[in-house]
Amino acid sequence: MMEKTTRRSLATAFVGGALTLGGALCSQAQAPAQVPEEDEKRSYTAPTFKPKFKKPKLSKTLVQDFVLFGHYDLDMVKKLLEIEPAVLNATVDWGGGDFETALGGASHLGNKEIAAFLIDKGARPDIFTWAMFGKLEVVKSLIAFHPPLSGAKGPHGIPLIVHAQMGVK
Repeated sequence: MMEKTTRRSLATAFVGGALTLGGALCSQAQAPAQVPEEDEKRSYTAPTFKPKFKKPKLSKTLVQDFVLFGHYDLDMVKKLLEIEPAVLNATVDWGGGDFETALGGASHLGNKEIAAFLIDKGARPDIFTWAMFGKLEVVKSLIAFHPPLSGAKGPHGIPLIVHAQMGVK
């Protein structure tokens, strides 16, 4: 039986496929340790703590590709995770604080196979993932602890209830 293709899933597949080659090429070479860029101008006092970067930052293209493939392509998720295991819990900021992980993408599309694989590898599930899996006892206990979570929104502003509905499709 064919599943309905939505505009979002089609756009995700197109963008993800187009960026695959660049992400794979960028991630194969070990990047030298990066020096943080000059601070942007602040309208507030800068923190006194200055972090030290002990490892190179992950390629933005690799992270973006991993998150996109996390929505729909288990084979590519496995391949990119093999290339760079540190990408497992990496996030993309799609703008305006709309952060998403590969697990978040799998969760809001109801892709249980990818979500389970990522969790098995050590990805950090959240209330949206548990809702997608239908783990009501977990969701209820989190909401009982903090009632405003019942109205929580995940990546792209997708409500908790939609994650639950995607899990039963």
